[in-house]
Amino acid sequence: MKIIDLFKDKKTVLAFEIFPPKPGVPFDKIYNTLEQFKMLDPDYISVTYGAGGGTRERTIEIAEKLKYEYNIESMPHLTCVGHTEQQIEKMLDLLQEKELNNILALRGDPPKEQPDYDYSKNFCEYAYELIQHIKQRGSFCIAAAAYVEGHVESRTLRDDLMHLKNKVDTGVDFLITQFFFDNRLFYDFLDKLASKNINCPVMAGIMPVFQADRIKEMAAKCGCSIPAKLILLMDKYQHSPEDMRKAGIEYAAGQIRDLIENHVDGIHLYTMNRYKSTRDILEQAELLQIYAGCR
Repeated sequence: MKIIDLFKDKKTVLAFEIFPPKPGVPFDKIYNTLEQFKMLDPDYISVTYGAGGGTRERTIEIAEKLKYEYNIESMPHLTCVGHTEQQIEKMLDLLQEKELNNILALRGDPPKEQPDYDYSKNFCEYAYELIQHIKQRGSFCIAAAAYVEGHVESRTLRDDLMHLKNKVDTGVDFLITQFFFDNRLFYDFLDKLASKNINCPVMAGIMPVFQADRIKEMAAKCGCSIPAKLILLMDKYQHSPEDMRKAGIEYAAGQIRDLIENHVDGIHLYTMNRYKSTRDILEQAELLQIYAGCR
């Protein structure tokens, strides 16, 4: 199945994002997590790709298992970083062979040990070049990243929208946003997309706040603002992990309820591989019965 087809019936598409275990770590834990996530009945699950392509074999193995053993449509990530043309072609051949028809095409993060990584050394320097290359194969549904507040490396939001339109015009089927914490920014972003004639489905990326310091670090890295209300929650509960988890779940659930009420195309939930917290979010967002086997 191609994920783009899920948007045709006009319901809000629900997706989870998970990450593979690091090399050398057994798969047992992630497979147990997949079994649990299956009970929540997402429309699809995306599988991340380690910085520098470090987990690419594991990404494909998990995506294949999701599709054929757990009967959940999957979307492996594919990045530009650290790949020659031969490696990209090998990955695409493998995905076609396994009939994994959906790809999230990204520029990707640099390896941790190379903060000044030179993207020009890749076969594809930018995401749109990777999208263009995948599109030539003609058989994939392609998703791409969008940044509600603009990519941190873009000079202006206007420039970022131009780059995004270029990606979409190159062959993107739908977009997934970087996380955001203020839905008003997301709705404003949708208006900006419409003004640029970017009309493909847009999934809202929701990141629950479980660790205050970690989220602040991630937000600073990707240029995401944090509303005062959430800052106060983080400061209040930063030394109480369980209270922070509960507050983060409540905040994410509130975002999702509002997005659903405003007929968002889809929710892309960054699960951090946490089944219980994901279930709690869906329950508080009043989506558990809708999505868990009662459609």
